[in-house]
Amino acid sequence: LEFSAETIVALTGGDFGGWPRWKPLRVAAGTRLKLGPAGAGCRGYLAIAGGFDVEPVLGGRGTYLRAALGGFHGRALQVGDGLHAPEYSREVIGRWHMDERILPAYSAAPTVRIVRGAQADEFGSALTAEEFKVTPRSDRMGVRLTGPALVRQATGELASAAVAPGTIQVPPDGQPIVLMADAQTIGGYPQVAHVIAVDLPLVAQLRPGDAVRFHEVTLAEAHKLAHDRERALGLLHEGLAQKFR
Repeated sequence: LEFSAETIVALTGGDFGGWPRWKPLRVAAGTRLKLGPAGAGCRGYLAIAGGFDVEPVLGGRGTYLRAALGGFHGRALQVGDGLHAPEYSREVIGRWHMDERILPAYSAAPTVRIVRGAQADEFGSALTAEEFKVTPRSDRMGVRLTGPALVRQATGELASAAVAPGTIQVPPDGQPIVLMADAQTIGGYPQVAHVIAVDLPLVAQLRPGDAVRFHEVTLAEAHKLAHDRERALGLLHEGLAQKFR
């Protein structure tokens, strides 16, 4: 990546090329940023101060490749493409870093918390009793897992029902799928569980071959964890507001 104007960037998520993460960096015009292969995690996010100057689609500027919508002409970036960002004149005050307690506990073998799904009783405790591996067929629509097959005790057909990122569906082969950011809105597979919102980033960083275990929590616990995360992010927002001028 080559920057034509001075700006502030930040890299979050996976470790790509050893660049400092979770902190702002000022780059001068003409700077080249080289990101290497993923040393840890599956995805990295490069934030540019002021955002990219692309046409919003459905209120966002991201790219949805399956439908060729948004971002830069609805496709992945190629060599020679140019993205523009508005001029950014604010400066970072002092030297500081984020409290690591607020960062996701990324791991190649996390234990992910879940709440029960609509058809949880039809599968017993198999989901939380075993370890599952991530398959290469995973993408932003769903993380496909492999392990001991989850056998449904009921045989009746199910009506399609609403799903969301975090829903864990069980197709006929018994190998669960964790729906992710590009998930569909309805599905007909049984829903054995839902990954709680605060742990979904852990699933997003899993690579093929990584392992995952699931641990059930109550809906009240999930709500408290979500509330605590929102409070922490609110405090972070207030703190960051003091670090720029």
